[in-house]
Amino acid sequence: MKASTPLQTIGLLGGGVIGAGWAARFVLNGYDVKIYDVDPQAQRKISEVMTNARRAYAKLTLAPLPREGTITFVDTPEEAVTGVDFVQESAPERVELKQELLARASRVSPAHVVFGSSTSGILPSQLQRDMTFPERLVVGHPFNPVYLLPLVEICGGDKTSLDARERAREVYESIGMRPLMLQKEIDGFVADRLMEAMWREALWLVNDGVATADEIDDAIRFGAGLRWSFMGTFMVYRIAGGEAGMRHFMAQFGPTLKWPWTKLMNVPELDDVLLEKIVSQSDAQAGSRTIRELEMLRDDCLVAVMQGLKQVGFGAGETLAAYEKKLFSGATIAPTNIEKPIEVQRLRITADWADYNGHTNDSRYMQLSSEALDVFFRSIGFSNDYLATSL
Repeated sequence: MKASTPLQTIGLLGGGVIGAGWAARFVLNGYDVKIYDVDPQAQRKISEVMTNARRAYAKLTLAPLPREGTITFVDTPEEAVTGVDFVQESAPERVELKQELLARASRVSPAHVVFGSSTSGILPSQLQRDMTFPERLVVGHPFNPVYLLPLVEICGGDKTSLDARERAREVYESIGMRPLMLQKEIDGFVADRLMEAMWREALWLVNDGVATADEIDDAIRFGAGLRWSFMGTFMVYRIAGGEAGMRHFMAQFGPTLKWPWTKLMNVPELDDVLLEKIVSQSDAQAGSRTIRELEMLRDDCLVAVMQGLKQVGFGAGETLAAYEKKLFSGATIAPTNIEKPIEVQRLRITADWADYNGHTNDSRYMQLSSEALDVFFRSIGFSNDYLATSL
């Protein structure tokens, strides 16, 4: 396995929602792709995904992107994997279909070319069954939209080599992704098993008339979902345990796992062995940070997420914008002594106001000027009542 082979061209087997996302991520990172897909509308659909991806990347980073790669559509899986340095399969979730596709493609592909499968739950040992050089097959499970979400779960099968896993990690990291290296083969891998548990409970809540789909989504996106976006599950619970940490949290809330709160009642026994494993892993996550430092990190991340959402006026960002508007509209200013300078702004400039040089962005200067002028007008009597009655 040539783990250090330069990456130039990618073969994509499947150009649906996931395959198109892979195409966008690879192309925008400067790599050429060859795509095989039986859908006669594949070119149109992928072109539209590319347009969305370009738009997203323009907002994602100010860093200069490499020159875009090219997209070539081919008529057979064999053509898609000829002369490429890495293959990503994203066919529909049917075992027999994927096995046949991977078998055909692997017969003409050199042994050193690693194959990644985008499957969301099929075991890699099943997928590599009929392949030539099956040791080069890994699961590289992404999340939609592939061109934005960084997580990719890498999972090997019974025959997968260590070199193949490392080559896959190298490829995915080169396009800005965060590989999660799974040490054990399991149906659904990690992320989908967690999402499946929540999905099952959500379906029961709708089925039993407890909540609507909209209410369930609101329960996530205005609450725990915001924290999950940067701290996951275990770190959030560790903080909830206060200064005593995860052990205290488990002592308080571990017994509730036996309560009939959900339909999923098959839970592991919280014996001393499992408890010690959870506590030790939680301690390792926290490192040397104190509970107060973890709380500050959490707060900074929450503020960053909500401020970001405010820019698009959606979810918790929409709520924050409405709250700010209320604060501004209800603000009262003490009578101004015009014989002294008027203080119109006093605030702490945060890191997100700075550009890569550490200087405040021009747009923030404009914001400061606008807000300062607003304070000045209120200080000389431009109240909401006055503005409502003036022309």
